[in-house]
Amino acid sequence: MSLLNASGCLDALAAPEVTAELDAYVTKTVTPLPREGNDAPRIAETDSGMLNSIGLQNPGRDAFVADVLPRLAHLRLWVSVGGFTAAEYADTCAVLDARAEVEQLELNLSCPNVDEAADSAAEIVAACRAATSKPLWAKLSPALPDLPEVARAVQAAGADGLSLVNTLRGLALDERTLRPRLGRGVGGYSGPALKPVALAAVFAAYGATGMPIVGMGRVWSGSDALELIAAGATHVALGTVLFSDPGAPARIRAELAAETAALGLSDPAEVHGRAHADPLSIRTTLDRTSRVERAKSLEI
Repeated sequence: MSLLNASGCLDALAAPEVTAELDAYVTKTVTPLPREGNDAPRIAETDSGMLNSIGLQNPGRDAFVADVLPRLAHLRLWVSVGGFTAAEYADTCAVLDARAEVEQLELNLSCPNVDEAADSAAEIVAACRAATSKPLWAKLSPALPDLPEVARAVQAAGADGLSLVNTLRGLALDERTLRPRLGRGVGGYSGPALKPVALAAVFAAYGATGMPIVGMGRVWSGSDALELIAAGATHVALGTVLFSDPGAPARIRAELAAETAALGLSDPAEVHGRAHADPLSIRTTLDRTSRVERAKSLEI
């Protein structure tokens, strides 16, 4: 089990000491052209969590490759890739395929703060698979009407793993004006209520595909991480907890070890998939040995 950050929740250049506590670093989403992001305000705290509407602000692919990527070369690096057509995603993957600094690519197919791509998730993954030999992780929304079906579709299109989940779309109103508190109106919700949503998504996707999964969504403790692993996550990513607790990676890693030991086990991986009644029957075409070997081949 590896510990990562969720894309957009940590700046490795601004907080190198926090990044050093992770097993790999996931960049902010990179798009072909520079994006200034959404109108302010972009953050709104609510009684039940936080809304953000950053809007994929980033310097664009060319500036990222020229200026940012060399400064991250010392890290085990995942790059989050975004776009608005399958061709845009694929073009960025093709550029990054030639960069040895990049180990894995996460396809952001589910940002709630921008207009969605016209192409389906499977079409985007297929285009990217043709453009790169690097491992591809499809980041999906928990709001999909049929998440298991989409997970199977991206698997068939060539995805190596899934990242679950992105934030959910939410709205906060100003109590005096009764107008949206975010400049774009709605934003991505993260908070306590996201945890059961994330668990359900990981559980369903793992049951449908047996794929390696990066689980994320309100991970604030070692117990939270352990539950995601039991639901089917191979790795765990930390999100908004990093804003308030820079010591979270070390703390959660220690808590996870303690929770595992309390179960009489030595490795969190030993609870992988335990939430399923019969992990061995998740897919009749995928036996336990092949699943373990596949997960190990993607270890970071």
